[in-house]
Amino acid sequence: TGAKASVGFVPPRFAKDAVVEAIEAGIELIVVITEGIPVADSAYFVELALSKGVRIIGPNCPGLITLGDPESGKSGINLGIIPDGIVGRGPLGLVSKSGTLTYQLMGELSDIGFTACLGAGGDPIVGTTLLEALQAFEADPNTKAVMMIGEIGGAAEQDAANWAKDHMTKPVVAYIAGFTAPEGKQMGHAGAIVSGGKGTAKDKKEALEAVGIPVGRTPGQAALLMREALAKNGIIAG
Repeated sequence: TGAKASVGFVPPRFAKDAVVEAIEAGIELIVVITEGIPVADSAYFVELALSKGVRIIGPNCPGLITLGDPESGKSGINLGIIPDGIVGRGPLGLVSKSGTLTYQLMGELSDIGFTACLGAGGDPIVGTTLLEALQAFEADPNTKAVMMIGEIGGAAEQDAANWAKDHMTKPVVAYIAGFTAPEGKQMGHAGAIVSGGKGTAKDKKEALEAVGIPVGRTPGQAALLMREALAKNGIIAG
């Protein structure tokens, strides 16, 4: 059919086969919504996708939405479960580990608008990381600032911060979920677990703020920080 994208809602037990089938069929972009995929299965198809030059978003994510650009005549896309019509075109990019927080920050900043909103997913292994999303937004001339939503567990936020320190020229504001999460307890997502004192919200906040990325302690505060950054950089009126 010439299809270039696939969205997978296949149950966890069969998700690996479905993704591999899409890769072998030559699909260029695969969004994996499914939660609960075994980590070994995700590792297999993410590695296979990398070897084939295929972009995977997820698993355990709400998907990807891009907002159309009327001036250039380009239409947008909506691959996944992000509600359509809740935001319009604007200068912001958004990447998030959380689906519901994606929706909330889109709502908080709906009057400003977005070029694209990407749910990276909350699993330990994902196809597109926070760092890779920052790289894409940095390369996009229409995106003027980026909202990044992270959570406890892993080091994806620290990796993104280390890259942003030397390469990001656009304002980035972050929100980290899980400041009150107890150590050793999984909090919702498979990757959202603090172990051995590593991966805490405090650690991530310190790493991000050390490279000049302000971090809100609530979604509302993060939205306010973004408005301040946009005004400071002359992207919107102060």
